[in-house]
Amino acid sequence: MPRFSRRSFLHLSAAASAAATFRIWTEPMLAAASRRRPHAADAVMIDSNENPLGPSQAARDAMTAIIPRGGRYADELTDELVDTFAQIESLKPEYVRVTVGSTPALALSVLAFTSSQKSYVTGDPGFELGMMAAEHSGARVVKVPLTKTYAHDVRAMLAEGADAGIFYVCNPNNPSGTLTPRADIEYLVANKPKDSIVLVDEAYIHFAETPSAIDLVKAGKDVIVLRTFSKVYGLAGIRCGVLIARPELSQKVLERGGFNFNPVTAVVAATASLKDSGLVAERRRINATIRQQTFQWMDRNGFSYIPSESNCFMVDTKRPGQEVRDAMAKENVLIGRIWPIMPTHVRVTVGTQEEMERFQAAFLKVMRA
Repeated sequence: MPRFSRRSFLHLSAAASAAATFRIWTEPMLAAASRRRPHAADAVMIDSNENPLGPSQAARDAMTAIIPRGGRYADELTDELVDTFAQIESLKPEYVRVTVGSTPALALSVLAFTSSQKSYVTGDPGFELGMMAAEHSGARVVKVPLTKTYAHDVRAMLAEGADAGIFYVCNPNNPSGTLTPRADIEYLVANKPKDSIVLVDEAYIHFAETPSAIDLVKAGKDVIVLRTFSKVYGLAGIRCGVLIARPELSQKVLERGGFNFNPVTAVVAATASLKDSGLVAERRRINATIRQQTFQWMDRNGFSYIPSESNCFMVDTKRPGQEVRDAMAKENVLIGRIWPIMPTHVRVTVGTQEEMERFQAAFLKVMRA
């Protein structure tokens, strides 16, 4: 299967027309929709799971160097990114597709594999974009509560999704930041309906010590894995991601939305980030250190939270979470949105040490009030 370039032509089916009729939401857009207030320039913005460290120095240098070539499409740079990622993950290059972040690939996967006859099954609470896309495909949305340890309840998902087109597993999960054991994912893949797909969203996997599902793709399973450079690599505003799947599966996804062109700045930043061998480990260490210090502070002050392995966590406010969110905004600290299944919980992104100290001061003031 040839690689896609700007010159590639994909047949635009009726599903592609449907894809153009709805908006593909990103974390900041979801935050805004959930009453994100106008904020001052010095506000602490820990509401959208962005990485406050931003692009690495290698990525910044690569973007600066490519700017003079910004007048060219430079398809060979995308090929280099594919080859680099494929080599690191021991994949065939044809199993790798570069995307504009991971959210378009998520939405288009849902359009490709769900319908009025094929449901969308997800954990609850979970990332909302797939549910929004499923509504546009006419699919039944099945929300299955997480287990007591906040993992995806794969057995319940299978029981309620006999007609599933997609089983969506975000690992680590957004918003809880918790892990689903590898054995559970394997059980889901082994016991799913014949024509369904297991979609594993690994946007946050670099923050946790957990195995990837990419090897299930290598083994020929009906699995799609999504990766993004928005989180640990700090490229959220630059937009680059990767879809990993058997070629016939990725073809079905891409047919639903045509071709998305990645700017040369995004492609070279992503490639430079991959080649920076110590970057992920260092940023995982920084995130884990600040997260653990925050948890220790919360323990000392008697606040309840869900232990997270990611760059976000959920805090039980013991009262309507939106009230706390609004009060925190008045303190110039923006925290994450509310999920209906957990109305007294708010999601907090792990920021810098200084940002988390400002969060602690504001949160203590709001909770005591």
